[in-house]
Formats: sequence, C-alpha cells, structure tokens
Amino acid sequence: MRIRVRYFALLRDQRGLDEETVDTHADSPDRLYRELARTHGFSLDPSQVKAAINGAFVGADSELHEGDDVVFVPPVAGG
Repeated sequence: MRIRVRYFALLRDQRGLDEETVDTHADSPDRLYRELARTHGFSLDPSQVKAAINGAFVGADSELHEGDDVVFVPPVAGG
C-alpha cells in the first residue's frame, strides 16, 4: 500500500526530507517505523516515537490503510 510519511525534528534531519510517499506492507505505525528505521538508519527506538494517522495521534499498533498520512514525532526538548 502507498502511505505518505512526514518527519519532524531529529527524524527529518536523519532522513533529509520533510515527507515522502512510501510503498509498504506494514500494517501499523510501529511496523512502518521499524521498516523505515532499517532503511534510513534512524537512531531512535520505536518506543521513543509517537505516531499520528490522518491528523490524530494513535497507538503503535493502530491499523494503516492505503492513502493514510502518517506523521512520526520524536521526543522534543523545550526551554
């Protein structure tokens, strides 16, 4: 299935892109992140990354569907 993926902060820096469209067999944000981490060398553990699907934060095991917009948000330090 084809998914639009958007990256923020550290993940954006590590990927070198704000967003991309990927073809995947991953059925959850957790599996998608693990796939992308292997491909792109992301340094964060999946437990450290929050995911949103179509604008709503979801659990790591939520179901993905064709055409979903997935956002991965790493921990953010503020000050």
